[in-house]
Amino acid sequence: MMKLLDNKIYLASKSPRRRELLRQIGVNFEILLLRDSATRPVDVSETVLPDELPAAYVTRVTNAKAEAAWDMMELRKLPIRPVLAADTTVVLNGVIYGKPANRSEAHAMLTSLSGQTHQVLTSIAVHYKKQHLEFTQTSAVTFCTLNKNQLDQYCDSLEPYDKAGGYGIQGSAAKFISHIDGSYSGIMGLPLFETAKLLTEVGLTFS
Repeated sequence: MMKLLDNKIYLASKSPRRRELLRQIGVNFEILLLRDSATRPVDVSETVLPDELPAAYVTRVTNAKAEAAWDMMELRKLPIRPVLAADTTVVLNGVIYGKPANRSEAHAMLTSLSGQTHQVLTSIAVHYKKQHLEFTQTSAVTFCTLNKNQLDQYCDSLEPYDKAGGYGIQGSAAKFISHIDGSYSGIMGLPLFETAKLLTEVGLTFS
């Protein structure tokens, strides 16, 4: 395994939480954004396929993001570096919860999660030359029973609307969570232990 020339990667994600997590473990990165605008064709569709299981869904989307970002890097003739992509989904009783499109969807999602234990699946993929590494981390999150006032106040904030399942563990929704079993950073959007392991395998070094 050779050391990377500038010990730097591309992050194929617009998530500020993933950027924060990479900085936490000292990863030097540049953002390589995929298209997701309604006015242009998307690079990767996040539509769930018929009868697709949650683990298969999140893995497929993450791998597609990593491959699309690698192709974009080559097309733009950017310096060759490993590409890291990730995708997170929330699952309750086999049902995939994406990002709520509006207040009504957020309220319905959080009402369903209230008093229940759900799963958070975060898949990561690293693509570098002929290497393609992937891992999916699963955590269990238990919500307390939420009352109408809690639901209304949270849905009136900006927090639910860019997050799978309509909540973020790093925000004010933390007060709803009575127990987690798994990876806090994975629930947040990037399991750091597994991410560091995959990046080390493609040559990234950590001080």
